[in-house]
Amino acid sequence: MAFLTDRKRVEGLGPAGSGTMHHWHQTVLSAALVILVPLFVFTFGAVLGAPWPEVVIYYSRPLPALIALLTLVVGWIHFAKGVQVLIEDYVSGTARKAAIIATTCLSYAAALACVYALARLAL
Repeated sequence: MAFLTDRKRVEGLGPAGSGTMHHWHQTVLSAALVILVPLFVFTFGAVLGAPWPEVVIYYSRPLPALIALLTLVVGWIHFAKGVQVLIEDYVSGTARKAAIIATTCLSYAAALACVYALARLAL
């Protein structure tokens, strides 16, 4: 605790200033995924192996589409934050910054692709 100022001790942020918030976001995302993943498995399992027209009709309903959308988007954001922690632990220098930017862009692009695919399927 020698590196903490009085203000940082009161706020509980630590020397970097963002670790606590990052951990809190990871915890909230994990709790959301604990609820969303089983719901996704049950809703996705209901149409697994069904013909294409049935899948389109099923995902045109709001509940299965919303569960799939939330699960995929929250999952990709959780992935981005988790990989960022791994990169911060094991990579240093400019490669760290480049790797964090690349994985963040990849994660958000994948989440956007999921949103687009579900919108095309549901609408």
